[in-house]
Amino acid sequence: MIDIKNKKIALIGGAGFIGHNLGIYLKDLGADVHIIDGLSVNNLLYLHNTSATIPGDRELYIKIANSRMELLRKAGIPVYIEDARDYHLLSHTIGRIKPQIVIHLAAVSHANRSNKDPFSTFDHSLRTLENNLDACRDSVEQFIYFSSSMVYGNFPAEGATEETPCNPLGIYGHLKYSGEQMVKAYHNVFKLPYTIVRPSALYGERCISRRVGQIFIENAVLGKDIMITGDGSDALDFTYIKDFCAGIKCIIENENAKNETFNITYGQGRTIAEMSEIIKSNFSGIKVKYEPKDSLTPDRGTLIIDKARKMIGYKPQYPLQKGYVEYINWYKSFYKENYVK
Repeated sequence: MIDIKNKKIALIGGAGFIGHNLGIYLKDLGADVHIIDGLSVNNLLYLHNTSATIPGDRELYIKIANSRMELLRKAGIPVYIEDARDYHLLSHTIGRIKPQIVIHLAAVSHANRSNKDPFSTFDHSLRTLENNLDACRDSVEQFIYFSSSMVYGNFPAEGATEETPCNPLGIYGHLKYSGEQMVKAYHNVFKLPYTIVRPSALYGERCISRRVGQIFIENAVLGKDIMITGDGSDALDFTYIKDFCAGIKCIIENENAKNETFNITYGQGRTIAEMSEIIKSNFSGIKVKYEPKDSLTPDRGTLIIDKARKMIGYKPQYPLQKGYVEYINWYKSFYKENYVK
């Protein structure tokens, strides 16, 4: 076992939804956490750009993004506001921090947005990854890359294991899979130790990425209809952010996690209709409407997490009916305390 305490960890793209939650979690465990983020993807610079079309409520999202930064400040986590697409700047900052572990989160984290703007997706996903890999290739003990369950494409009916062949659909899934190959190439050529993580349908506090769970709660808070893509039977392996952070802890702590790929999810597919029922039980008068499913959205379901359970001791604790209710309660409280029309 590897002790996280005092480990110097750099999160590239770490001021977003996943990164700030993970950074605070690791800091609470005693790690020396540093964040590098340009704040331009689903973050403050993007939100304050008046020429950008923001789906959803811009003012609400600005308040949520500001609350992330305040939490990082209170936790004593330094944030370097720098663009990871700038190779020389990123290399210089990593050279100053001298991290033992680097976690790469920088990406456009939305499949539909990726298909509509492939250049920006490539720029923020693969270019940042290339720069980061090259800056870390000779000095880092472990490079952790956040991929996606979208690399599998359509899941087998019995669920997807890490050995399931990858047949991604659309720009997002292909770029994530390309990223995995780049990480493995740097290991092959430079012996850079890596771990590839495949999450699924993450949800939780301070998300503004327009994931389905966030959209449902936001519409319910505002008294709008819930829109379901398809007939509601599509299943996702919804994963609460607290379980995901615990999974990354297991990856850092276990030497045998190096040079491996792991599904880090709850490990149980749940339908969109089931999620909508949880919403209806927590808000009164909610109406559900349906719209056609995008042809580039794969049929998903369960990610099998047996490998993570056996090799690194991963034990998720938040089924949808527990984690999603925690998220709903947080959202209600935040909206009541901070949102003023």
